[in-house]
Amino acid sequence: MTHPAIATAKEADMTRPIRKVVILGGGTAGWMTAALLAKVLGPVIQIELVESDDIGIIGVGEATIPPIQQVNAVLGIAEADFLRETRATIKLAIRFENWGAIGDTYYHTFGAAGRNTAFCSFHHFWARARKLGFGGSYWDYDLNALSADAGKFAPTRGNDPVWDMPYAYHFDSGLYGQFLRRYSENLGVVRTEGMVADVQRAAGIGDIMALVLRDGRTVSGDLFVDCSGSRGVLIQQHLGTGYEDWSHWLPCDRAMAVPSERFEHTLPFTRAIAHEAGWQWRIPLQHRNGNGLVYSSRHYTDDQAAEILLGNLGSKALADPKVIPFRTGRARRQWNRNVVAVGLSSGFLEPLESTSIYLIQSAITRLMHLFPHQGITPNLTAEYNRQSQIEMELIRDFIILHYHANARWDSAFWRDLRNMDVPERLARKIELFRSNGTLVQDQYDIFLEPSWVQVLLGQGIQPADYHPLADGPSDDALRRQLSQLAELKVRPLAQLPSHDAFLQAQVGQPV
Repeated sequence: MTHPAIATAKEADMTRPIRKVVILGGGTAGWMTAALLAKVLGPVIQIELVESDDIGIIGVGEATIPPIQQVNAVLGIAEADFLRETRATIKLAIRFENWGAIGDTYYHTFGAAGRNTAFCSFHHFWARARKLGFGGSYWDYDLNALSADAGKFAPTRGNDPVWDMPYAYHFDSGLYGQFLRRYSENLGVVRTEGMVADVQRAAGIGDIMALVLRDGRTVSGDLFVDCSGSRGVLIQQHLGTGYEDWSHWLPCDRAMAVPSERFEHTLPFTRAIAHEAGWQWRIPLQHRNGNGLVYSSRHYTDDQAAEILLGNLGSKALADPKVIPFRTGRARRQWNRNVVAVGLSSGFLEPLESTSIYLIQSAITRLMHLFPHQGITPNLTAEYNRQSQIEMELIRDFIILHYHANARWDSAFWRDLRNMDVPERLARKIELFRSNGTLVQDQYDIFLEPSWVQVLLGQGIQPADYHPLADGPSDDALRRQLSQLAELKVRPLAQLPSHDAFLQAQVGQPV
């Protein structure tokens, strides 16, 4: 039953300055929101986070993409402290196995292959060389891929961008949430233990004015951030925002997660291993491995999924598998009335490209850019929702690409995905690249040209032509240039320590 309204319709129509933000839910989404808002806006707003210890968190190993470093920089967190507190490891890439055809392997790295020239990206020169019968693998020119294969890492800070090696992290999400909680509380964020039983809403427009806890306490606020996970307590259960379902493009609807013992050597990349009706992740941490299977319940029972997952861990399981149902899609509005959905309450995209934490980060950053200091207005919420929708759709399309561009014939799952109609924007992108290697960068697409090139090539889509500027050097000159570039890329490897040696030096103890 809805709690009685605590404002009149006339009062509800008045624009209220934002003096207090209430965050519902902890975990990564809640505490990252609290930490960033407290660091950036703490002097001018109050922040209270409501969570219950009775609601557990999944606490799996998380993989990220490089923008996580921006969060640490804003918060002033030293990398060594972050690595130690979250038992993190370095991530240079994702290695995709069996996604094109069974036995195929390729990297999607955070780096860029080769060296671009004005108006003509490196992959055009490589495509010309391949037509001439030389040039080797595209990943021979990618330092991230070479380092991943060698199991080596240290930050590269050379004057030549050819040696740039962007990276991200794998970490324990449970430890990360605890770390951010301590950080946030040190900045004055108030944590309230409790379970929400109801809400108080303003008469007239229906804004949420307060959370009503099970013991009768109320937590009032001006702006509410819903970090309650897939339950969407505020954005869905109380505001009825609605959900846009994308499962016709991404039919996997369950995940199964289990930790296992760490390996002797810690890989500096995530593994994404395709199976008959889904895919398996392996995420290396300092103290264990994070493992999971994303699958379609129409093709695998939970027992079958458990058999596949437990049979492909490579090390001893440390717990029983946990099943996590999900529905791919997005809330129709991430900002509805005075509620902003962050994390799983805003939607779900499977973790194939490690975008879950980035989407939390992006949502908070967008909120800070559009923060309604003097009150919420329609133009602010409309712009927030416009950007959020485009960003999620672009990530969705990138994930669909992996499934759609497959060459597997071993199951109806893969055959159906290869033959399905994909979103128009993705279809155009694939055909443009297939015809002449051209890629156009979309605004709000977090995946830049090097990412699209790697996945398109890795999934077997080769351009039929290349940019005419790639015809500039003679055949012999092109051969020399590529040979010299490959030698340049491999040169730093001799000086790089092993991934484990780097981690040990940072955290001060063996990993």
